[in-house]
Amino acid sequence: MRKHILPLIAFVPAVAAAQTPAIRLINAPDASSKPEFGVVAAVRQLAGGRLLVNDIQNRRLTILDPGLANTFVLADSTSGQLNSYGTRPGGLIRYVADTTLFVDPAGLSMFVIDPAGKIARVASVPRSQDAGSLGNNLIGTPGVDAAGRLVYRSAGLRLTQPGGKGAGGGPVMPDFPDSSAIVRVDLATRRVDTAGYYKIPKTKMNIVQSDHGMTATNELNPMPIVDDWAVLSNGAIAIVRGQDYHVDILKADGTIASAPKVPFDWQRLSDEDKVAVVDSTKAAQEKARAALAANGGNAVVAGGGARGGGPGGPGGMVVMSFQTTAGGDGGGVATKVASMGGGMNQTVVSASELPDYRPAFTQGAARADEDGNVWVRTSATRAGAIGGAIYDVINGQGALADRVQLPAGRTIVGFGKGGVVYMIARDQTGTWIERTHR
Repeated sequence: MRKHILPLIAFVPAVAAAQTPAIRLINAPDASSKPEFGVVAAVRQLAGGRLLVNDIQNRRLTILDPGLANTFVLADSTSGQLNSYGTRPGGLIRYVADTTLFVDPAGLSMFVIDPAGKIARVASVPRSQDAGSLGNNLIGTPGVDAAGRLVYRSAGLRLTQPGGKGAGGGPVMPDFPDSSAIVRVDLATRRVDTAGYYKIPKTKMNIVQSDHGMTATNELNPMPIVDDWAVLSNGAIAIVRGQDYHVDILKADGTIASAPKVPFDWQRLSDEDKVAVVDSTKAAQEKARAALAANGGNAVVAGGGARGGGPGGPGGMVVMSFQTTAGGDGGGVATKVASMGGGMNQTVVSASELPDYRPAFTQGAARADEDGNVWVRTSATRAGAIGGAIYDVINGQGALADRVQLPAGRTIVGFGKGGVVYMIARDQTGTWIERTHR
């Protein structure tokens, strides 16, 4: 019997390899805009192939024609106007019947934009405390489920506040969670419920109280194992699990379907590799601190940091909203720490705390297209290739359908129906948008 089992075992990897799509370079762009944008956080394809662009640096909503030319400004930073963009970066959300929501987190309002690109009406955000999460295209991508409820990352982090004081009588930092909730809100009733949870980078902070004041230190793990999520075009929620790289599909009927693991070439990290990662992270921190000092101590933060980064970033502001549980002295300490800016010290975990395998993806890696798939920006590389990021295209059942590589220097910012993909590129003249097809 044994002699029959061995050939079968040898055959299974060969079958799996044959079914795994090869990495291919995405098609060449068929249209490009002028380099007239700042930081493009998201785009939405409108009726007739026109494109709605959310430029969070210039605080402007722009509409491009189907050839990505002839711009029309829908909303800008001019204050006091009915179509004012707002005083802070806002966010685009795919809404029902091909409409789009633009959320102004500072004004606590939302534009309802029709498929033709006109502002149909203005509404208030369903919950003022969640405006920052709804109006953010950099950390997570809010969407709408099959019941018309808005789906987004919860604005609250539930912390455990230990009682008493720390060594020397100083304050004690609360224990930050390693997961966050995905919530849904019904716009008619304002009722909120939790759809699920996903793993986030765990924040570790230490506070030292001395005669000269309070010093806070944030410990950074440059390779956390995290989950990510996206709302599919059919309203289902895809949670991509980082521990073993599989997808959980939260269906409209409330059931959860766990798909098999996505085939992936895991890269083992030797002790030397881990040390190199820590050293390069420290070097990047020093470079960021030098840039911050050269800029007069002012950090430029767009919506809380770039996609894929952890809270704050080197020298940036740690922006958090949370609730504390359990009493004890020192309540409000976390609030003080959360409002600290570039003065916060940041260290890096020891090399021994890094995972043995490079995570398959980082936070902010998942985006849903308009055809029922979720695209995951992975850590995969191709030997000798000079292209950009490699994306796994995973279908609505959680199975790997395609693997594509972008050209160097490109980032996906949105999709259109029928395999349309929008990317951005940047040089010294500015940022431009390119349209291609999968």
